[in-house]
Amino acid sequence: MVTYPNPDGLEIHFAQVAGNRDIGDLWEAAREAEVKPGTIRVWVTRGKIEPILDGEAGQYFHLPTIRRAAAGGAKYTPTDPAANSRGPHTHAA
Repeated sequence: MVTYPNPDGLEIHFAQVAGNRDIGDLWEAAREAEVKPGTIRVWVTRGKIEPILDGEAGQYFHLPTIRRAAAGGAKYTPTDPAANSRGPHTHAA
């Protein structure tokens, strides 16, 4: 299940017909979220977002969904930023 799902396909289609420019490629999505394109790829891999179109021409994204995902922040924020998978850092005396 995607954390930030896209709207219904018909809603996206009618927005395009009406001239709404809410669809962009990987680079436009990265600019909207103010992150690097690699971060958008990571979000797709981790299930945070999904492209609305994924094919030979590349991936295309719903830009309002990208903005929501960027504003939502990380799924997990550690209580101790210095902690890693092996536990908190301690200084041996």
